[in-house]
Amino acid sequence: MYFGNRDVLRCADRSNELRAAYPEAKIIGCSGTRSIVDNTLEEDGIVAVALGFARTSVRIARAQVTEPSQSRAAGEEIGQTLFAKDLAGIFVLADGLRVDGTDFTAGLTHRIGPGPLIVGGMASDPCDYLETLVGADCEPRSGMVAAVGFYGTAIRFTHGRASGWDAFGPRRHITRSNGNVLYDLDGKPAFELYQRYLGEEVSAGVSAAVMFPLLISPPDRPEQTVVRAPIGLENGTGGMTFAGHVPQGWTARLMRGNLDRLILGAADAARQARVEQPMSGRGESLALMVSCTGRHLLMGQRTEEELEIAGAELGSESKRIGFYSFGEIAPLADSSISDLHNQTMTITSLVEVGD
Repeated sequence: MYFGNRDVLRCADRSNELRAAYPEAKIIGCSGTRSIVDNTLEEDGIVAVALGFARTSVRIARAQVTEPSQSRAAGEEIGQTLFAKDLAGIFVLADGLRVDGTDFTAGLTHRIGPGPLIVGGMASDPCDYLETLVGADCEPRSGMVAAVGFYGTAIRFTHGRASGWDAFGPRRHITRSNGNVLYDLDGKPAFELYQRYLGEEVSAGVSAAVMFPLLISPPDRPEQTVVRAPIGLENGTGGMTFAGHVPQGWTARLMRGNLDRLILGAADAARQARVEQPMSGRGESLALMVSCTGRHLLMGQRTEEELEIAGAELGSESKRIGFYSFGEIAPLADSSISDLHNQTMTITSLVEVGD
């Protein structure tokens, strides 16, 4: 499994080197704004980990997407390929620019059903928003969705997710939207609301608005919250594009980031993953960390602090690898159903236990 700088991953030599080192392995990975290895952020290179199991089998699946409307079908295709009675969990990666992460995750969960843990993230780039790459037993390419399934009773997954962003202001209703484009909140243009809070910073676009995501939830299940980050404007309509669906009829609240609270959020995610880890017969564990690029943009040089505090919670015996993404795939609160999230830190710990 690997994560790395997009421009470095474009070089076929890197894929050839991994294949030469592990000719029989299943290989999966993607590009990231930054890569994570333990407490370190990697900007220009590639990080990789080799996993070996005694009693667990793995299977790779991939599909190609040329336009967002194909995302749900791609998720169903991946799910159809990986589904089995002894499926324990799936780690997924998808092009963060060409794939609709909400539809992809919905298609995958529809095929898999409740039970197996589904986690992962949307590949990202160095924030030029031009191209992201995913590879699965092939050279990394754009438009790819991929997943690795883990099978058997020996593999154990524990998971944690937290944001650390603070909601503020009144609850509003999403009165007009279409997919991931938001037009109106409480019957008024959503962009005007952002302008009121951000002033001139947001007048020419949404570069500042990414620091003010929305916390949204269905009206009949207010505890099932997801965070949505604005990523652009729809030309000529005044609509705001988000990195995930903003369904009409849902409620929404603005959020803002505080550096210390974001860092504590990472600790909370690690604590959730650690508490559920099996202790008897435990082997070596690996923590897969997928955190949002928006968090990195806000924290800047303090980003490594969230890695350090998460590592302290997980313990020195847990190795860590991951990337900063354009969206995180993880279960909803108190649910086995996964969805696309933004601005969160997600940590999935996996370990193979003995008899």
